Amino acid sequence: MGGVPRPSSSSPPIRHTADPGQTRADLAEVRAELLERYDAELPGARASVMGRLLGALDREPLPGLISRRDGEVSFPGVTVRYPREAAAAFAVAHAGLIVRVRAGNRPADQAGSNQVGSDRDGSDRDGEPGAVLSDPATLVRVLWPGSDLAAEIDNSVANMALARAARTVRQLPRAGDPDGLARAEQSIVDGHPLHPCARTRGGMSVADVLAYAPEHSPVFRLRRLRVPADRWYGGAEPILLAHPWQADHLRDRYPWLGDDGETSPVRPLMSLRTVVPVGGGPHLKTAVDVQMTSAVRTVSPAAVHNGPVLSRLLRRVLADLPIDVLAETGAGAVLVDGQPQRHLAYLTREAPRFAHGETVVPLALYGASELLLSTVPDPYDFMGRLASLLFAPLVSVLDRGIALEAHGQNTLVVLRDHRPTRILYRDLGGVRVSGRRLGAAGIEVPRLIGDLPTDDPQVLRTKLSAAAFGTVAAELVAALTRHHGADPQRLWAIVAAAVRDTGTSDAEHLLRDPLPVKATTAMRLAADQLDDIWAYLDNPMAEHA
Repeated sequence: MGGVPRPSSSSPPIRHTADPGQTRADLAEVRAELLERYDAELPGARASVMGRLLGALDREPLPGLISRRDGEVSFPGVTVRYPREAAAAFAVAHAGLIVRVRAGNRPADQAGSNQVGSDRDGSDRDGEPGAVLSDPATLVRVLWPGSDLAAEIDNSVANMALARAARTVRQLPRAGDPDGLARAEQSIVDGHPLHPCARTRGGMSVADVLAYAPEHSPVFRLRRLRVPADRWYGGAEPILLAHPWQADHLRDRYPWLGDDGETSPVRPLMSLRTVVPVGGGPHLKTAVDVQMTSAVRTVSPAAVHNGPVLSRLLRRVLADLPIDVLAETGAGAVLVDGQPQRHLAYLTREAPRFAHGETVVPLALYGASELLLSTVPDPYDFMGRLASLLFAPLVSVLDRGIALEAHGQNTLVVLRDHRPTRILYRDLGGVRVSGRRLGAAGIEVPRLIGDLPTDDPQVLRTKLSAAAFGTVAAELVAALTRHHGADPQRLWAIVAAAVRDTGTSDAEHLLRDPLPVKATTAMRLAADQLDDIWAYLDNPMAEHA
């Protein structure tokens, strides 16, 4: 389906700028009124990030792992004991969460009192052998000395505490409010529910985070930079819409980019670098050389090319299904030495369209908002509606040749009277496309570049299953169980029935094969941090297959 232009790797290096202590010092200079709340929120933020890290210890193929048993893992010279319930995916962690770390790999009753470190918070010990740790970055330094992951997690803890300190009372979006979706997305305070780098913003100062991160509800303007026509790649007009942080950090390196003023005011969505105009309008995905969770958030040459092409393809494939795509209608990148630059690029995406009385929220909000969960009148009816609107159609789309990465950030649900009525899908970079399956369905295969094309059924199924079942369905089941006291087996049975009833060749695999979950911590510790690594869990749909 074609080759991809080779982008330059000239983006500036990422520097993790603030751990909890430095954040506090900076906060005293820029927002001193938040200090007391920041201090109060820091233990809970440490626990929340620690819980995510324990999830990785409990399920991921981590470097150096020797053994794993119920609530205990061993690495060379170190054993960690932890509360298993805190390591469960989507568990809610509270301040006071601790782990016990001891030298050696012998069982606890033979280990004596050897200690590998002490708790930086000075937590009390209850007589069990080993050091007590409540700080996740300290645990990373014990397990993987010298790893950059420790600084990333320090930054994640600090930014999560800062987000919690600054949060305000939020309301659910109202029908007819053009800013309702942006406000709903900005209300997700803690970020990615499984990744210990959920709030890592590598490269941003504390002032930058306050100015640009969605959880702080900022409003700002993008920079418009004129680009010579012979230095432009893509179908949009040669005007680079640049995030102000990116423009400030890169503009001096490219003096031939002309100043064309600013856009109207915009609000960031939950991804930080994607913004929407105040009062509504097309969404704009910009490039920022900032590491958030696992990646530096630039816009690749493949995305510039593929977005409009794939949008047209998806419109055809989804035409008879209750999922619509927010099409990527234009994109462009600056050329340097003939190569498109991923850190000087952007794309335009359609905004959701609503009928009278409709509202829209990202599915991720159900796992983050007790207020939204309280609007669900019947958890089983709710899951049944999503099974019909989302899970079954995703399997049908896979059968036709496209695996959508429908996780909670990419997937929006349109509501009427708090009940799901249709699904909107956005952000096409994680999609996988099978030319063989499309051809068998009588659909013309467009030219796509990069890593989107694949005919490997395992790759296709993993892409779908990890997002839709390992993340969205699993988080919804956890949230509905926690808030409504719903029976998780009954909820999974509803999802399984919808998958089974599609009757596709993939359905049996999706129901019975182990459930893939992206091993985000293992990926951060790997030599190539962009290669997918998976953890495989027992499939809760298997007994309902």
